[in-house]
Amino acid sequence: MAKVRAAIIFGGMSSEHEVSLMSSTSVLQNINREKYDVMMIGITKDGRWLEYTGPVELIRSGEWEQPQYTTPAFIAPDRSIHGLVVLGEGKATFQSIDVAFPVMHGRYAEDGTIQGLLELAGIPCVGPGVLSSAVVMDKQFTHMILDSVGIPTAKWLCLRREEPLDLSALEKEIASRLSGYPVFIKPANAGSSVGVSKAENAQQLKEAIQLAFSHDSKLIIEEAIVGQEIECAVIGNEEPSTAGVLGEIVPKVTFYDYDAKYFDDATDLYIPARIPQETAQLISDTAVRAYQALECRGLTRVDFFAKKDGSIVLNEANTLPGFTHISMYPKLFITSGVSYPQLIDRLLTLAIQSASHK
Repeated sequence: MAKVRAAIIFGGMSSEHEVSLMSSTSVLQNINREKYDVMMIGITKDGRWLEYTGPVELIRSGEWEQPQYTTPAFIAPDRSIHGLVVLGEGKATFQSIDVAFPVMHGRYAEDGTIQGLLELAGIPCVGPGVLSSAVVMDKQFTHMILDSVGIPTAKWLCLRREEPLDLSALEKEIASRLSGYPVFIKPANAGSSVGVSKAENAQQLKEAIQLAFSHDSKLIIEEAIVGQEIECAVIGNEEPSTAGVLGEIVPKVTFYDYDAKYFDDATDLYIPARIPQETAQLISDTAVRAYQALECRGLTRVDFFAKKDGSIVLNEANTLPGFTHISMYPKLFITSGVSYPQLIDRLLTLAIQSASHK
């Protein structure tokens, strides 16, 4: 039986470039090489596409960008090529791709852009498609859709960079609509807590707004929710399901920021989450509802707050969650009896199945 040619795409131009290198290294080290003929495609921080043929171990450290291991290459939107155009030795050669796994995070990665390129190329892609990726990446539109179907989220406001900022009026609105300080300020289109701040007074609010606007032209302000931070891994296409076990994040810092997620030993993880069974079932059911409302496919991690009164609040969804050795999404499946290689195989298979149904 012929191997399936799978392209693992890593790097990218987002602020989460380094995390992508970590995630893709884990995927490449665990993918079933007997079933998949693996191609490695790296995207540099300045947007250059390169076919990489060197050791997997050099990706994580960022040392992969060496001339002896890389050749300029790009995925062609031309469906007759159905794959990679490699520009080496003064000529262009073509390599077909059966399925792509963009193991990338943040802007130009999980926001519908690379998904659109793969859609044009006719290449099955792991994870949600263009619309779902774009909507879930934008926190304002995620809130709007979830609010419309009755899934509880934090109370929120949206600000745009081009609008004049009246801090006094904004504080009054925060007091009336978000129950006052503390609040969280988040860029609308950045992932993994990049540019996110907690504000407890006017000065912190002003600084947080400036920081968020340095990452995006739109931001949201959310009420602070007190509760246990619970993460749910959802998988599937038309009939999604959860990993069967939930994870709990207990930050040792003020909030679970970017460094705490990926680089610091600043959190305690509990699998299974320390919540009642009824709450766990409610979270799992709501995660699947959100997954379907947002038209996700393949995979998404859906995060919640579990409050002491038994109610839950959906915090965020992540269409391409971290796949590092400490990431919650693969850990939840591994705990449920699905090995890392099996999980990767299942995601690639779901991508191929989804494309065949179009």
